[in-house]
Amino acid sequence: MPETIGSRIAAYRKEKGYTQEEIAQQLGVSSQAVSKWENDTSCPDIALLVPLSQLLGTTVDAILSGKPQGVTILPPSQRRSIDGMTLRILVETVDQGKKTNVKVNVPMKLVRLAIEMGMQLPQVTSNAALQNLDLEAIFRMVESGVIGKLLDVEVDDVTKVAVLVE
Repeated sequence: MPETIGSRIAAYRKEKGYTQEEIAQQLGVSSQAVSKWENDTSCPDIALLVPLSQLLGTTVDAILSGKPQGVTILPPSQRRSIDGMTLRILVETVDQGKKTNVKVNVPMKLVRLAIEMGMQLPQVTSNAALQNLDLEAIFRMVESGVIGKLLDVEVDDVTKVAVLVE
């Protein structure tokens, strides 16, 4: 993610396909104000941060800090087809000082088929840290428009698990 507040605003705006004028109109400010934000010559008024983040489909924290956003709930008009999305599971374990990373990327279309057939996905359930992962609950969340980092768990500084949907 870009380094400054302005560059992050610009990146999110472009990602959504908005012009500076469209953002300005939605927020009731001038397009010059939006330009100044993006060029880091001024910052948005604090009262505009929540509506700006909602318009850009992110969080105030992501705009201000640059930290990856957590969960986003998209309105029906902005949702993509679930069949084009991917469930990403990242597991990091540390055993006797040795770090192991396991990355699993599963198309949501495959998750849907597994649920319909009553199957578990072996690449997910064969890992002890993921055996109780409720794929059906994750699928229902995604159907409801939830995307982003759904789960981030750290167990005794030994195992870290992150579940994302993109």
